[in-house]
Amino acid sequence: MKVAYIFSTSGHTASYKLGKMILPQLEERRHGADVVGMMFFDDNNYILRAGDPIGERLAVVAKELGILLMMCDQCALERGLAEGEPGNCVPSGTVEGVRVGCFPDLYAALAPNPPDQVITL
Repeated sequence: MKVAYIFSTSGHTASYKLGKMILPQLEERRHGADVVGMMFFDDNNYILRAGDPIGERLAVVAKELGILLMMCDQCALERGLAEGEPGNCVPSGTVEGVRVGCFPDLYAALAPNPPDQVITL
């Protein structure tokens, strides 16, 4: 089964659920599903800052497993993690391999390898 995660809940969603549960399972190759993408909203974007320990680990695993890492463009711009304008921006100061976009960009990026389920955390 292929899944995509959307990190939208405020608080410690990315640092706790991703950092303490999902990421260790991915690193140990025992997650139980193929993760094809992750989309980050609001303050969850901070996990993808260059130098963030969880973000750096995630970037390595994402590269090895072919996982899409995408930040909401407007959320990233508001937090100084992208440059440009909504709909036309690039990541700035993030871990390797991160993309920036909105839902149409997410759909297009996942179209070649679509998830069977989308899980919102």
